[in-house]
Amino acid sequence: MPRYSVSQPVRQLEAPRLLKGQGKYTDDVALPNQAFAIFLRSPYAHAEIKRIDIAKAEAMPGVLKILTGKDYKADNLGPVRGISPFKKRDGSPMYRPDRPALAQNRVLHVGHLVAMVVAETVYQAKDAAEAILVDYQPLLANVSTAEANLGSVPDLYEDCPQNEPVYREHGDASAVDAAIERAAHVVTGTFPVNRVAANSMEPRAVNASYEPGREHYNVFACLQRPYVWRTMMCKHIFKIPESKMTITAGDVGGSFGMKGGLYPEVPLVVWASKKVGRPVKWTCERSEGHVADDQARDMHVEGTLALDENGKFLGLRLVSNNNVGAFITMIGFLSTNGIASAVTGPYSTPSVHGVGRAVLTNTVPVSNYRAPGGAPSAYVIERMVDIAAAEMGIDPAEIRKRNLIPAEQMPYRCPTGETYDCGDFEKVLNKCLETADYSGAQKRREVARSEGFLYGIGVSMAVDPSAGPSPETAELRFDPGGDLTILCGTTAGGQSHETIYTQIVSDKLGIDSDRITVIEGDTSKLSWGTGTGAARSATIGGTVVFQAAEKIVDKAKRIAAHMLEAAADDIEFKDGVFRIAGTDREVTISAVTEAAFLPNQLPPDLEIGLYETATWSPEVANVPNASNLCEVQIDPDTGVAEIKRYFSVHDVGVELNPILVDGQMHGSIAQAAGQALMENMAYDPVTGQVLSGSFMDYAMPRADDFCGFELDRHPIPTPTNPLGVKGAGETATVSGLPAVMNAINDALLPLGIKDISMPATSEKIWQAIQMRN
Repeated sequence: MPRYSVSQPVRQLEAPRLLKGQGKYTDDVALPNQAFAIFLRSPYAHAEIKRIDIAKAEAMPGVLKILTGKDYKADNLGPVRGISPFKKRDGSPMYRPDRPALAQNRVLHVGHLVAMVVAETVYQAKDAAEAILVDYQPLLANVSTAEANLGSVPDLYEDCPQNEPVYREHGDASAVDAAIERAAHVVTGTFPVNRVAANSMEPRAVNASYEPGREHYNVFACLQRPYVWRTMMCKHIFKIPESKMTITAGDVGGSFGMKGGLYPEVPLVVWASKKVGRPVKWTCERSEGHVADDQARDMHVEGTLALDENGKFLGLRLVSNNNVGAFITMIGFLSTNGIASAVTGPYSTPSVHGVGRAVLTNTVPVSNYRAPGGAPSAYVIERMVDIAAAEMGIDPAEIRKRNLIPAEQMPYRCPTGETYDCGDFEKVLNKCLETADYSGAQKRREVARSEGFLYGIGVSMAVDPSAGPSPETAELRFDPGGDLTILCGTTAGGQSHETIYTQIVSDKLGIDSDRITVIEGDTSKLSWGTGTGAARSATIGGTVVFQAAEKIVDKAKRIAAHMLEAAADDIEFKDGVFRIAGTDREVTISAVTEAAFLPNQLPPDLEIGLYETATWSPEVANVPNASNLCEVQIDPDTGVAEIKRYFSVHDVGVELNPILVDGQMHGSIAQAAGQALMENMAYDPVTGQVLSGSFMDYAMPRADDFCGFELDRHPIPTPTNPLGVKGAGETATVSGLPAVMNAINDALLPLGIKDISMPATSEKIWQAIQMRN
């Protein structure tokens, strides 16, 4: 097998194994004598539980155990919790409602867990679940994102008035007020951001067993943060030492943030494995996932942009209600802070003000999803920029150029306090315009109009602060035969970490790729790791892998010097060979590795073996950025919008593997376009019933919904980490939402239709056209 280098376009090393069906996902884990779990979920958005009768269900064939909230409370198990770093509007600590894994006296959303059935087979468990009798007393439901905190709807919790558990504010409100007062032109608007579902290819699953002799739990689960999950379960729920639980992720088939937080089903399956004395397995079914998996977005944003007579930005304000659902998930509140802090965008706006308000409703809880704060804020900002351009008669690209942060001002201190490390936003925009033949867009519009179509061009800019301060750990272990194992606290969910980490180490140590094994997502192998999320794996995970490799080289130099009878300072290392500088005397890293395990070949002050650990956290986030251009054609007779051309130019710093970066961009754009055009988790406004509970009602984008995406890059290495890498997983989503929506609204503008909200479905567009006609 070859040696690889950083930035080499290597095909995914994982691909052959996964494509041949040789991966090992959680549902593939089959333990001896395992039982199966099924959950009974609430059919109501809000109701009081009067009575649960399990007598008939308990007597059914194959049933091993039925557990309810009463049992959960009797075993003194703690609630599913998360961190609470923010505050409420009055400055008191943020409100986090207790979330027992099984409902106690009330259900608070459709899909809320009411009971758990453990049986010999899945079908026996399903039959028993249907036999459980629950007496519900329906209550008024609150599902409105815009009105949840206005006092006009019931409070979900008595100790959280107006359903507002978190309040975040960034920037200078009075300065923005003054900017609006003196502005020559002001754009205001209300921009709803539709709720979506992550719909990862692999449904969530858990398989747990308990060893009574060791008092130890073994948990297999598909997740992003196994070490964080272990801490949450051991500390808050089971109240046991972390050494009493091992969590293994295995292969993970997609997540996008949805599998980052701890779900109630996980501790319930773990608990059940001890109660029945057998391994217990649960795999979420696709329709179940629509009310069981954390959902995303769902914001109501009011925006204001103040400009002078030349189109220069004077002030910018975003005020957002962020629907977090019935409970605050482990990290679901982050979008509330994210949209408030991301108000600067790529623009040099003197005064900015961002407000984020979390609101509790009788809906499925919300968690992170590809750029949870950055994508919605960019959507609103970029829509207002386009509206300003149209109202002031300025070209959309030109108005952006007038306001972009100049490259010479980097590092740039934002009015909200964040620092942008580096970037040349104008060059990224210009490259996108040139690649897309922006100057020829008007001609393409005229051709489409001559054929009876509406045609729109959407330009967008975006920044997406990624991989902020958070530690990660990696360990590199050579064995005596010269094979190397990389252990890292991240967990791959389709991002090809095995390929990236192998490239870094193969390049640094000069060893063949087939001698490298990558292990992630196993808490028994490494002491701690933060996990995957916020486009941090290549940036932070890659850095600690690189740093551990540097430590390997440092120790190996001392061993090589001893073998060559030279001073360590005289040893050079290149391409897997240690050489005395200026001579031909050398020894390979394989020989050094073998010597590292032979005490008689080591210097007296060195420990036996060749393995090193590195832990590191960046001081600040890095700021990948992008410019996208989308061209959309609309059939006015049907309202169908078709993406005809799409271009994206990105700056993600040093690209460790351009093929993988392109893959991230393709997926990011597709998810953005999917939300813009069709995806929507809809709720009945009165009953709180989920109206898009399956793929019959929830539109998932397919490959034939898009044209080909043309990608280019303008990389500027970041100084925030030794690899020069910026996050690559979210930037195209951040820039994609506004690019598509700007194009659609541009196409409709000649008809006097000024703003179509997401999702821009054919029905919504057609109705808007009919109203104008």
